[in-house]
Amino acid sequence: MSTDSTDDSREPHSATNPATATAEGPARTTPVLPRPVSGTGGEPVPQEGRSAPLPLPSAREPVALPPTGPARRRRTGGPALLTADLAGTAAAVLSCAGPHAAPVLLAPVCASLPVLCARAGLYRPGLDPQALDELPAVGKRAALAWCVGATVLAACDRTGALGPTGLLAGFAVNTALVCALRALVHGVRRRRGRRRPRSALVVGRGETARAVTAALVERPRYGLRPTALVEPGPDDAAAPGGSGGTGGSASASGSGSTGGSDGGKLPGTGRSEPADGAAAHPPLPVLSTPEEVAREVARHAVRDAVFLQSPWEDPHSAAVAGMLGARGVDGWLVRPGCALGAHGGHAPSGSRRPDEAHLWGFSCRRLTLDCPRPRTGLRKRLLDIALVTPALLLAAPVLAGCALAVRVLDGPGVLFRQERIGQDGRPFTLLKFRSVRPADDHEAATRWSVAGDARTSPVGRLLRRTSLDELPQLWNVLRGDMSLVGPRPERPYFVGHFSRLHPGYAQRHRTPVGITGLAQVHGLRGDTSIADRARFDNHYIETWSLWQDVRIICRTAASLFRLEGR
Repeated sequence: MSTDSTDDSREPHSATNPATATAEGPARTTPVLPRPVSGTGGEPVPQEGRSAPLPLPSAREPVALPPTGPARRRRTGGPALLTADLAGTAAAVLSCAGPHAAPVLLAPVCASLPVLCARAGLYRPGLDPQALDELPAVGKRAALAWCVGATVLAACDRTGALGPTGLLAGFAVNTALVCALRALVHGVRRRRGRRRPRSALVVGRGETARAVTAALVERPRYGLRPTALVEPGPDDAAAPGGSGGTGGSASASGSGSTGGSDGGKLPGTGRSEPADGAAAHPPLPVLSTPEEVAREVARHAVRDAVFLQSPWEDPHSAAVAGMLGARGVDGWLVRPGCALGAHGGHAPSGSRRPDEAHLWGFSCRRLTLDCPRPRTGLRKRLLDIALVTPALLLAAPVLAGCALAVRVLDGPGVLFRQERIGQDGRPFTLLKFRSVRPADDHEAATRWSVAGDARTSPVGRLLRRTSLDELPQLWNVLRGDMSLVGPRPERPYFVGHFSRLHPGYAQRHRTPVGITGLAQVHGLRGDTSIADRARFDNHYIETWSLWQDVRIICRTAASLFRLEGR
């Protein structure tokens, strides 16, 4: 089974004193400076056998968990593109198929093409979509749709089956009509964007931010009007020469005054230098905190945010991205160079997505700002019940033996009960066999356990070594508090603390918490890197499958026989 911080005392890895981190008041906090590290986790060296209570902060900040309801979303042109696809497909079927074949062929082709296009992301176009760029993707889907239609037609009417010539003609006409209608839709959207550009924020620092802002201001074809620059982080982290908070401003000209004659050309820029050092465009306010960004979103009805790097790389940008995603703002990732992968890496040749394009030479793709939830449905719960019910029956003698050993050797209080945070931030009572000597409520809520804790009893060390102390959590799974597989639950105190220090930690609560998880089967148990655990947990959530749960359960069972507990 998995192991984590429980009723023991440990100082958490990569954490400063929570009291000083929260009692100072402002939401912005200075990034934690690295301490000496060991191993591959990039975290401070644990001090075996030492423990100290972490005092409760005087003014505890609320835990920022992912929104539980759907965010407000603006229309992206999907309905118009769907109408264009259906109209082009219907016209192609009626013109290329005979009067007897057309009624049978119409339904399967018109039903297949939109489904295939939706799965390819063709109804969520990029910032500057072009019909010719979409033609290969549309052509492939049209060919598949016509093959489906021809199969249905052959099954229904063998005499009126569509031959190779008719199939090829229908596919070609369908692709041409759909792309022509899509070009019309994209043209209408571009004209509308020029007349009424959408308010947007540019999130980033330096010359790249100014260049991207200038490109959006000077080229209305993209349909975005920057209203502010966002430089996430504390005030003292502002870029040199810029402003780090409200009241600062930045020019949208994309180049500063670097010398030369008034009104002359700046070498290598292709633009004129502003006379007397004046900005070519009105300066934009520079924002830094989520509160300032939220006010800007409300004031200007901001609908888009252009990020110059992945927002999940530091906690300040992650906080801004989470706030924007909860308000239904669309995100775009813009960087110099070739097409970007999901985390900023280079995409392989030929793998270009429909929403990937360029913004005046900068690689541009759509960026998800809110947290997608795994579509587990009833499958995960049914798997839990199917495995936990017989497991409780088979483990009954082991449970009784563990309870008897704890009662005889360590005295009363066989079970340890502690409040933990589950899915969507809901608290529940977690059950374990007691493995350390009793502590008061304050100590149990704020102490982080370390290996070799002197308070661990001999029977407790055996239970933890074999992970048998986790067996009572099978009852939590049967009740629905937990799942067999999922992120390990933590105490409310540490959930709030880690959520402020580590980007992505709060997003772990999108799914039911579990007894074991992807992080645990990779050795991230006990006093290990919180940042690594959060990264593994979010990867598990975003790539969830029933088979992945089965694999993790099998690997956890194998680790029990190798005695890989704490």
